[in-house]
Amino acid sequence: GSRGGPIEDNVTGFLVRSTATHWAKGSVLAVDAGTHLAAVTNIIAQHLPHATSRGSSLPSNCLIQSMFTPDAEGDATAVDNTKGNGAATSATQTDGVKPQLVLSTGPLMDFELPHVTAKANAAYFVRNLITTYLITHPHLDHVSGFVINTAGFQHTSRPKRLAGLPSTIDAFKTHIFNDTIWPNLSDEDGGVGLVSYMRLAEGGNLAIGEGEGRGYIEVCDGLAVKSWSVSHGKCMHNHGRRASGSGHTVEQFNDAFSRRASQSTMTPTGLQHSRDHAYSISGPCVTDSSAFFLRDDHTGHEVLIFGDVEPDSLSIKPRTEQVWSDAAPKVVAKILKGILIECSYDESQSDDTLFGHLAPRHVIAELQVLANKVNAHRTGQIDPSPLKRKRMSNGMSTHEEITGHIPKGRPTQKPRRKSRKSNTSPASVPSEDSGGLVTADESLEIATPDSIHEISPNSPHKGISENKPLDALQVIIIHVKDNLKDGPDAGETILAQLEDMERQTGLGCTFTVSQSGTSYFL
Repeated sequence: GSRGGPIEDNVTGFLVRSTATHWAKGSVLAVDAGTHLAAVTNIIAQHLPHATSRGSSLPSNCLIQSMFTPDAEGDATAVDNTKGNGAATSATQTDGVKPQLVLSTGPLMDFELPHVTAKANAAYFVRNLITTYLITHPHLDHVSGFVINTAGFQHTSRPKRLAGLPSTIDAFKTHIFNDTIWPNLSDEDGGVGLVSYMRLAEGGNLAIGEGEGRGYIEVCDGLAVKSWSVSHGKCMHNHGRRASGSGHTVEQFNDAFSRRASQSTMTPTGLQHSRDHAYSISGPCVTDSSAFFLRDDHTGHEVLIFGDVEPDSLSIKPRTEQVWSDAAPKVVAKILKGILIECSYDESQSDDTLFGHLAPRHVIAELQVLANKVNAHRTGQIDPSPLKRKRMSNGMSTHEEITGHIPKGRPTQKPRRKSRKSNTSPASVPSEDSGGLVTADESLEIATPDSIHEISPNSPHKGISENKPLDALQVIIIHVKDNLKDGPDAGETILAQLEDMERQTGLGCTFTVSQSGTSYFL
């Protein structure tokens, strides 16, 4: 599932695997599952007519003529279209060797089909190949398929793992597997035991792994994960309305934003603690979501997948910058091969109606933060703190803010400087300040511009458009919300706007809007 609703048959759900594992049992990871078994069934049904026969006496990668010829009426190898379920009649065997059916097209290419019908093969795929469901946050468009599909888990040999940050697991325990919304199929609190919870540590578990894989925990054969919390808008409860990153009024937003901007730059761990402390005492709560770094154990390559997320520039609890700090050295080392990030609305959506999501201007602004950190890491300079974005009175960012361009004649302000002593040990997580590891005796000088407009001509951040810091990085847009209108598809509009802004900023990344039933090799 590639979209963000409101049409329910194509909402967020991804299948991820290391290609080195082929299609072995336990080799596929499900990241969110708003749409799941139904989509897998449809994909198999779509490509079943093109399946090929692989004889047991032939090499495993040798494909021969397709057994399925839908146009050959009466042929024993034709698809039985009268049943309408994608079933195929029995195939003729040669020399006593039973042929093995293999998908030869589509995202599940080379998957061996143990059954005849699409639904039986899809059930086998979900029950045997998928062991873990990695959930970014518990909103229905990300979990409804998984919840409903749990009714088919009783035929598996072990419980499915439901992995996520503690806030996600707590939401499942309290609000879903509670014998009210859905039976308690978990293995806790007297449940049936079809699902086992796996609580992930914020920023990874540094007691696990070594080298580049330190902090990553295995979630399926060939893949490991490190998780970060991100913000997905203000909670609705006890508030008159929900507005992305804003209070009840513009004044309340400005007050919250000013408090946030006054915070000094910290390491990711310290930043998380400070922000949680600052905003948990008073003010509106924030909906938690996640960003996952997935690491291929065989190649060391990674992909970054975001759940729903709002821009740091609007959030009362901004946390995305810590993800970019972690990502920057991976971009420099060419370890990070792709980013899946949401862009729910096009540029016509105002900031106060984003409801915890991103529009193209915010995607570009967030990628500019990453680009700044990449530049700083490459030049050995201090990892820059986030740049505060000014907003127009209607809540829309200006074109100048998106591109970072300083109009001719506009005065610049000397950046304020803040200093602090780092208390991060050499064995700690990558520093928010340097993009790498810092020792306990390093003294860091942090320059914090008041605005993206206030970068001086000699700033180390100048020239993003000249060096293309995100060159060759693939950015796949997910969670586009259908506008249910005549005219261009919402995804096409968003893609055109992103590509135009990328040309102006010169980030160097390429954009693709995800499509259901499509595979991406990163």
